Amino acid sequence: MDRRIWIDGALVPWADATVHVLSHSLQRGSLIFDYMSVHETERGPAVFRMPEHLERFHRSAEMVGLDLLQDVAELGAAVAETVRANPGAKAVKISAYLASVEVDVVALDPRISVAIAAYDPYRDVIAYKTEQPELHLEFRIWIEKERRNRRHDIVEPQAKVAANYVSPMVAKARARRQGYDDILLLDDQGHVAEGPTTNVFRVDEAGALITPPETRVLLGVTRRSVIELAKHDGRPVREETFGPEALFDSAEVFLTGTTANVLPVVDIDGCTIGGGSVGPVCAGLRDRFHQVTHGLDPAFAHWLSYAREL
Repeated sequence: MDRRIWIDGALVPWADATVHVLSHSLQRGSLIFDYMSVHETERGPAVFRMPEHLERFHRSAEMVGLDLLQDVAELGAAVAETVRANPGAKAVKISAYLASVEVDVVALDPRISVAIAAYDPYRDVIAYKTEQPELHLEFRIWIEKERRNRRHDIVEPQAKVAANYVSPMVAKARARRQGYDDILLLDDQGHVAEGPTTNVFRVDEAGALITPPETRVLLGVTRRSVIELAKHDGRPVREETFGPEALFDSAEVFLTGTTANVLPVVDIDGCTIGGGSVGPVCAGLRDRFHQVTHGLDPAFAHWLSYAREL
């Protein structure tokens, strides 16, 4: 299938969606992005919590100093147009970047380009060109032992900017070489923070959900959704700091993210978590989340933006 990517108001062929190798955002890491899931429903393809993702996209732009021309509503219309133009898409990635070739750290050409891709990450990306692999039902993770250096002159983790992902990339690659699926990062105080592209929850013996406070982590849309679902169902949720040792004493641990959805963790640093299999709290939230994203839960129908109706 010939994919088309929306760039600054026009749909262009996938192969033509290029930028110069010396562009400012490529050389300096200033590109910001957001990533949304697309689900097939009875009303056609639907983007999960699109306004929340686009609001976060705008916040990232403000934190990095990129002056977007489009507001959330205009970007939403562009996302819907791109999804309609790319049948079978399972994800949307929106990026904003300085396309100009620059010499200085501060770009002289302030024009910001926006690109929106709606695609199937596994069938459309050259590195894969295959069906989506079977998702691991149980994850083994490694706790990265080096703390993050949260200096005040470094962009906060709430910004989805390309440069923020270099250190997690290196750490995750190191963990995979040791046979783990993913990593958990620690903040500058030694508290558990998040994964490279996921948020983390633990479940205590009473069944309450505990997750690091939002001031220290990426404001994950799936994280927020799981918190709202749990509270809606009467399950206690607490946002508080905790050290790595708390994970080993938890009844359950799971990750959340746009790609991960709700993903159980059964092994951390070689130690079994809970009973060593998917726990009842995680399983219930995972099933509930699936129902919501596929338009099968009327209570949360407002979380879906239907591309054909926008």
